[in-house]
Amino acid sequence: MLESMEAVRRLMDLRHRGRAEDLPAVLTETAPLLDARSATVLLADYGQVGLHPLRSARDVSAPLEVEATLAGRAFITSERQWSGTDDGGVLWLPLLHGAERLGVLELQVKDHPTGAALHDLEIIAALVAELIASRRFYGDAVEHTRRRLPMQLAAEIIWNQLPPLTYAIDGTRVAAVLEPCYDVGGDAFDYAANADVLHVALFDTVGHGISASALTTLTLNTYRNARRSGLSLTDTCRSIDKWVRAQYPGAFVTALMAELDMATGRYRRISAGHPAEIFLRAGRALPTLPTPNALPLGLGHMVSRPPAVVEEHLEPGDTLVLYTDGITEARDASGTLFGVDQLTAFLLRTLGEGTAAAETMRRLIHTIVSYEDGELRDDATAAMLQWRTTSTGESGS
Repeated sequence: MLESMEAVRRLMDLRHRGRAEDLPAVLTETAPLLDARSATVLLADYGQVGLHPLRSARDVSAPLEVEATLAGRAFITSERQWSGTDDGGVLWLPLLHGAERLGVLELQVKDHPTGAALHDLEIIAALVAELIASRRFYGDAVEHTRRRLPMQLAAEIIWNQLPPLTYAIDGTRVAAVLEPCYDVGGDAFDYAANADVLHVALFDTVGHGISASALTTLTLNTYRNARRSGLSLTDTCRSIDKWVRAQYPGAFVTALMAELDMATGRYRRISAGHPAEIFLRAGRALPTLPTPNALPLGLGHMVSRPPAVVEEHLEPGDTLVLYTDGITEARDASGTLFGVDQLTAFLLRTLGEGTAAAETMRRLIHTIVSYEDGELRDDATAAMLQWRTTSTGESGS
């Protein structure tokens, strides 16, 4: 019989003391209260290729592949998975912080839990995800677990600036990816939901390495400052343009900055020298929105006219995909570009299979990396925005 409340009490103690690396030991002590032989946290690495035991002094478990295991399927689908044997089985529960996929909780159990017991275990998994998300900043155990390669300083700077890869609220979803995850420097994305307005932006900075990451940091934080100051899209564009020109003369950033009224579907955006979004509706691609309608940020002084705002009214289920040229300009061994047409076909095919936004983005970036035989020539970033979608597999937040 599950002693769920006692398990919750022991886990809740970590909210006020302890580190993320203490979680494995607490779960080991808690497992018998859950009628489990063991309880293991498996976190997704930065490349979302494998699931790795949360690092601790007693870390002995082997990682599991996302693509080829039931644990991976729980991560991909955000749905529990079960594998039974004569003497019990293994239950994998997704670890979701809002809509962000952190990994899975693996439980070696004596019997297949059902009804109230299964519901209690799902609550335990939700609590574990909250503990990981809240304790990750007080130590490096989560980062040590997620990193499979040394992270370059430029990438360290960028990752520390970014919001979670996935967000969902009331049927509106944002899911983003960026590669090379250990060496990115010039690409970034941001989003924020304020009342009924969802702000989304994608930036592509000229250059690479530390200098690019410094310019990207300035751009991101100027964008946030303008947004939090209540500036319009036009004035936000002007503000970033001014600061880029003042601090990095001669440099520039292409950007796509948008606002979506989540109540009405009114979509407004400025493309500052950036590729147009891919616009999908009811299984087909619609004509792209006008682009660019402003010069790249940092070069706006070269024209006298203000940045223009393009407006579109979305329909329920519409999908917009923002991307940097590292996606479409990826080249295979023969030098052939991946291109907009192939990107559009990939999105239509994958979404047409009922794949959720976060998983579609994960598959996209792996496709791009594979297309360039594992060696990206440029940063590749994409963000998917869906309005009032009915797709499953992601929780709201």
